[in-house]
Amino acid sequence: MPTRNATSASVIFFFVTLFTTLVYSAASRAAEYTLAIQPILPQDELKKRFQPLADYLSQETGQTITITTQRNFLFYWTKMRKQKKGFDLVLDAAHFTDYRVKAQGYTVLAKLPDTVSFSIVTSEDNFILDKEELISLRVATMPSPSLGALRLEELFPNPVRTPFYIWERNTTVAVENILSGKIDAAIIPTRLASTYSNLNIVLTTEPVPHMGLSASPDVPAEVTEKIRQALLTASNNESGKQMLARLRINNFEPASSEVYDGYSDLLKEVFGYKIPAQ
Repeated sequence: MPTRNATSASVIFFFVTLFTTLVYSAASRAAEYTLAIQPILPQDELKKRFQPLADYLSQETGQTITITTQRNFLFYWTKMRKQKKGFDLVLDAAHFTDYRVKAQGYTVLAKLPDTVSFSIVTSEDNFILDKEELISLRVATMPSPSLGALRLEELFPNPVRTPFYIWERNTTVAVENILSGKIDAAIIPTRLASTYSNLNIVLTTEPVPHMGLSASPDVPAEVTEKIRQALLTASNNESGKQMLARLRINNFEPASSEVYDGYSDLLKEVFGYKIPAQ
């Protein structure tokens, strides 16, 4: 007949084994992470466009990565500033990327290739050569603090000598409204402007680094590194090549916080902007 000590030891061993099994089981399950994309397209279109990226990263890292979107840049900026539960992974513009690095401790993992600039465009029948001619005219942009809106506001610092800003939900709608005569001009990505033969380019802004993918400090370092490697080696494997083709890019480029340093200054006049003293 077992002694009391032997019985107690068996009970303890049972619970230790059970606890270890539960901990291992929980650790072995894929964690869930959100991948936020700045609202440059309607939400449904944005999810469809970038779902291949989420699927590829899930496959390569063994984690579950899901796309999350916001209705517009105002909602996006508000959500971004709530640090209690922000975004795990983010693919967005230079000014937002630098802000997250400096205000929230995000780590830049990689970026889309090349740079981005914006151009003010009009229809070919509305030939404008100087930005001063746009004062009091209807100029469309995506809502602030989108990069296009901030660049437009930079061009017209005098509050009594500005265009009449028209907020559009995306740049495609803005172009359609120019061509139909509903508005006079719009500020849109230069690459998009170059695809239209019936648009007149008034001016083009200074380029900035293309969108960067960054990770929250809440994402474990080993997961962050897996994501970085998956992005940078995507062009070396078949599933990565398929993802890049669907995103219409050739590769992801190496990037760091230094690439985006200083671009958060564009947000200084935006409500809610705050970066802790370094």
